[in-house]
Amino acid sequence: MSSATTFYDFKPLDPKGTPFDFTQLHNKVVLIVNTASKCGFTPQFAGLEALYKDIQATHPSDFTILGFPCNQFGSQDPGTDDEIQSFCQRNYGVSFPVLGKVDVNGDKAAPLWAWLKHEKPGIMGLERVKWNFEKFLIGKDGKVKGRWASTTKPEALKEAILKELGDAGKKSEL
Repeated sequence: MSSATTFYDFKPLDPKGTPFDFTQLHNKVVLIVNTASKCGFTPQFAGLEALYKDIQATHPSDFTILGFPCNQFGSQDPGTDDEIQSFCQRNYGVSFPVLGKVDVNGDKAAPLWAWLKHEKPGIMGLERVKWNFEKFLIGKDGKVKGRWASTTKPEALKEAILKELGDAGKKSEL
């Protein structure tokens, strides 16, 4: 799988090929999503951005979303990292980090994704991502707290995120 033993050991590459050191995420709640720019779920970028801005308004240093473009499902993210960045910003105003393109399944799966799937297997214990826009929630302690299918809209995750932030029961308009 990987030599990493905790979430904070990972250093996936950003769109420029520079390691994005997860130690900077200590004590943050992190939502990780495999994304694609030509998928039926692509409009979830709008929901992710709204969720990000809403929670950032009250927890500016305690929460982030990390997008990981993936071209493994129907070749729905064929662009370069630069093209993907441009697409996300131009079409959805994405302001959360979208890192470098990765594989999430198979022999070439990025170590982070192998770890996520091992820590929180899917239905029937399967350690694979089924499609684009699967979501994993990492708590402040660096443990995987939840996993949601592509069909789960970002706004449906707000309560789980607020719970991890210590705001259980607090609601706001999204």
